[in-house]
Amino acid sequence: MPNEIKPPALDPVTIEPRTGTSYPAQFAGPVENRQKRALGDPLGLTQFGVNLVTLPPGCWSSLRHWHSAEDEFVYVISGEISLVTNAGEQRLRPGMVAGFPAGNANGHHLINNGSTEATYLEVGTREAEGDEVDYPDIDMMLESSKRPLRFTNREGEPY
Repeated sequence: MPNEIKPPALDPVTIEPRTGTSYPAQFAGPVENRQKRALGDPLGLTQFGVNLVTLPPGCWSSLRHWHSAEDEFVYVISGEISLVTNAGEQRLRPGMVAGFPAGNANGHHLINNGSTEATYLEVGTREAEGDEVDYPDIDMMLESSKRPLRFTNREGEPY
């Protein structure tokens, strides 16, 4: 309902976390224990998504990727995580931020190489029309604005 009044604030702990991934099974291992709490949805936000993400030790945020039409932003809240991009690896500590403009072919992901959980906020464009996601380290692509999600190899064959 477009005019439904949503509460303007909430406690993130009240949001049930989503654990795991929609990646094809052969690629899911490194992200299986990732937890995401979608914070924007219950607040009625429609133009950008906000997730509170927790990475246990050894867990990845995603497979290294980049978006053709979606911006992404990360703000580290707790723990230390490694940002891996085309340029190499950079250590992110609480209070640090990272941004990934749409169309910039700089594949990126976060890895918790530490011994404690790491938590960060991720903010991104909501399903930009025609957004394609490229996974440069493996033979995988995704057109993220299509439902259901359909991961393919570079030839367009589904996994």
